[in-house]
Amino acid sequence: QVELVESGGGLVQTGGSLRLSCAASSHTGDIYSMGWSRQAPGKDRETVAVISWSGGSTYYKDSVKGRFIISRDGAQNTVHLQMNGLKPEDTAVYYCNLGDYWWGQGTQVTVSS
Repeated sequence: QVELVESGGGLVQTGGSLRLSCAASSHTGDIYSMGWSRQAPGKDRETVAVISWSGGSTYYKDSVKGRFIISRDGAQNTVHLQMNGLKPEDTAVYYCNLGDYWWGQGTQVTVSS
């Protein structure tokens, strides 16, 4: 069983930065992408960023391009999300995932205006 533990959420003012991190408790032995999604109150969960196992390929939701950077340490099975230029609409619970099989419990990000 793999557990994902997120950290780094919090309260920040508009324009501020936060760095989210997610560590997997063990290696799966298989190759999986890792990513971040978010869910705001009353809204569906949406994918924010994804990074391939090698780190050579990334995907970003249009609204975060140029502001968020996803990175990973394959050897440590960790993934990070550097969030810059935060906006109130970025407020949500952020979840990391390993492939489509394992999800973290979520970390709250709140951006005040």
